[in-house]
Amino acid sequence: MDERGGGGGSFVAVRRISQGLERGNTCHSSSAEVVAGSAAWLGRGLSCVCAQRRESDARPSFDLTPVQEECLQRLQNRIDVSYDSSVPEHQEALKALWKAAYPEEELRGLISEQWKEMGWQGKDPSTDFRGGGFISLENLLYFAQNFPKSFQDLLRKQEGDRSVWEYPFAVAGVNITFMLIQMLDLEVVKPRTLVGTTFLNFLADCDSAFDLLYCITFKLMDRQWLSMRASYMDFNTDDSRGQLRTVMKATRRQLEKELLNEDVARLEELPSYGLLS
Repeated sequence: MDERGGGGGSFVAVRRISQGLERGNTCHSSSAEVVAGSAAWLGRGLSCVCAQRRESDARPSFDLTPVQEECLQRLQNRIDVSYDSSVPEHQEALKALWKAAYPEEELRGLISEQWKEMGWQGKDPSTDFRGGGFISLENLLYFAQNFPKSFQDLLRKQEGDRSVWEYPFAVAGVNITFMLIQMLDLEVVKPRTLVGTTFLNFLADCDSAFDLLYCITFKLMDRQWLSMRASYMDFNTDDSRGQLRTVMKATRRQLEKELLNEDVARLEELPSYGLLS
């Protein structure tokens, strides 16, 4: 059974977040309106793993329909927004994430040791958003509001035979946002990969396709993590980049395979979508 709550997408401002919640999370036709550091773990792990491209990815750009071009531009507008701790809307979105993660625990401040509980590297999560921008916060908030059980299971590491050391939940989420942007080739005028162009078909039909794919990817990454018996030390240190690379590459490889399946017409038909149910 689909566990999604009543929330839709989270967008560039808190006002838009609430509008997304009112809209619900139904994927619909392309005529719908779409709104489009120095941190050690991010700096080393994310850049060395997610930004790498295979030779098979070096393909010419594909022609897009006007609808696809419009949807891509709107998503790119979201991607271009940096997290700014001085912007009230960004502050409120961060507070909303805390409330969704720990509804019974009062947040003492936007800079607090409490944030380490969620898997941020320090007491100020804004430093970790540098790798993924504001959209990485939107992704986490969408996950928490639409798939609360899966979100809590990953946050609290409640599923599977967990390792003594575990990956940091929140920072891993920022990595996943970055990986998807790279994999789908979303920072160019036209995607140069088949998987990137294929994703635009889903985006044209579903205004929250990127956010939904993020949730699927997070659960898939955790499944890969468990199957490979990875540890936090492997995920974090310079000397153990290979394990991080293996986990993220395996996640990307499986995701690409599922997205390119010609029998899949909606993201909800991806095999890994079942991990969210």
